[in-house]
Order: sequence, then C-alpha cells, then structure tokens
Amino acid sequence: MIHNWLTYIPALRWQDILDILCVAYIIYRVMLLIRGTRAVQMAAGLAVIIVVYFVAGVIQLYTLHWLLGTVLSSIFLLIVIVFQDDIRRVLTQMGQTPFLKVRVKTFQALEEVAKAASSLSESQTGALIVLERDVGLADYLETGVEIDAKVSRELLCTIFYKTTPLHDGAVVIQKGRLAAAGCVLPLTTNPNVSRRLGTRHRAAIGITEHTDAVSVIVSEETGSISVAIAGKITRDIDPGTLRRILHNSFAPEENDRPWWKRRFHNQ
Repeated sequence: MIHNWLTYIPALRWQDILDILCVAYIIYRVMLLIRGTRAVQMAAGLAVIIVVYFVAGVIQLYTLHWLLGTVLSSIFLLIVIVFQDDIRRVLTQMGQTPFLKVRVKTFQALEEVAKAASSLSESQTGALIVLERDVGLADYLETGVEIDAKVSRELLCTIFYKTTPLHDGAVVIQKGRLAAAGCVLPLTTNPNVSRRLGTRHRAAIGITEHTDAVSVIVSEETGSISVAIAGKITRDIDPGTLRRILHNSFAPEENDRPWWKRRFHNQ
C-alpha cells in the first residue's frame, strides 16, 4: 500500500531541491536580519491582515474582503515603504564581500578609544564615538569636520571637552584613523528604547540601526559608559568590558582565518 502511495509523489529533480534550499536559506537569512527589530511586529501585523483577508472571503464578508484586497493589491509597495530601513540594510550586507571588508587592522585605535572612554567617564564628559566596520559612513562624515588624524586618548578627550565647538557631535573612526568630528547621526525611532535615554544615546543606537558600526557613549550626567551594536545598547559597562567588546567586534571571525591559525580549544 505504501508503494502505491509513493507512486503519486513526483520525482524531484536536482533543480527542485536546489530551488527549495535557496528559498529556505533566503527565509532563514531574512528571519535573522529582522530578529529583535521592529520589523518583527510589522511582519506580524501584515500576516494578521492576510489571514483576515482569507477568512473574510471564506465567511463571505464581502466589504471587508474587498477592502483588504485593495490594500493587499499593493503589497509589494507596502512592504517597501514599511520595511525600507531593513531592506536598505539587507542590500548593504549583500553588497559586502570578504575581500572588501574594512576592519581596523591595528588594535591601537581600539585601545585609545577604551582609554579615552575611561578618562571621559571619570570627568563625566559626554562623548559619542562611532567606529566604522564593513558599511561605509561617508554620508555621515560629510555632516562633520574632517580631521584625518591618528586616534589618541588625548585628542578624543580634547574634542569632547565641554567648551570645544565639536563636543556635541559624534566622532567617526574610519580605518583606524579619526576621520571626522562633530558629525550628525540619525536618531533611533525604536519605540522600545527607554525614554530616559537622551539624544546622544539615541543617535548612537540610530547609526547602528542603519549600519554595522559600533558606537561608544559616555553619559554627561552620570559618566557611565555604554556601547551600541546592531540597534542594541549595553549600558553601564566598565572600561575592561568595553575593551573586550571592541576587540570582539573588530577581530577577524574564527572561520575567516586559515586553518593553521585557528584556535582548537578541544586539544
């Protein structure tokens, strides 16, 4: 009987298997990209509209079915409008290749940032430092003052000193050098962000929502150090924790290293 049932199953070509695997991989990557973001709630809302549309058709609620059908007829345009930030982030990541990675080659810049954050924290001097990774920050560099200098604790502390003209903006570190200061960053629009966070913290989160940059924030009110990555902020960390986060964020991934240079923890 099982043999007779199997005869009705069409034979899968290798192209069909490849097609299924590609679609599954795309869905998986999309789920990873939107996980923990506002896109999850938006996707759930669209799913509810689609379900209600089909239910309205089944139980013959013609007016509601027609209304939702009119909305869903422009579903692709609606998706582009609703998920424009997420789509931009996906396209940006798709354009990246291992050969175009722009990592900080020397950890000296990271060490200087950690030292500066510690000094600024002790003096309760507000600061916002953005470190570029794979996604370029050229658009934001244009909003500030070009510097192009070696990163040092002294320079960072001087820029964020309360009486300097550039202390209110963000410093952008690009390719291990201090590229610009006084830069204007986009503020996060995430409603889940605490209202107690000020403009500096919201700008730090906002830039990490649009790019893969890492933001280091020092609170002017409390002197606490925070770091923002991928739209998430970790608050009240010590300089040692900040140093570890920065090194982990910019160190080459283990799989990117040649096999003879990898660490084998099981040995």
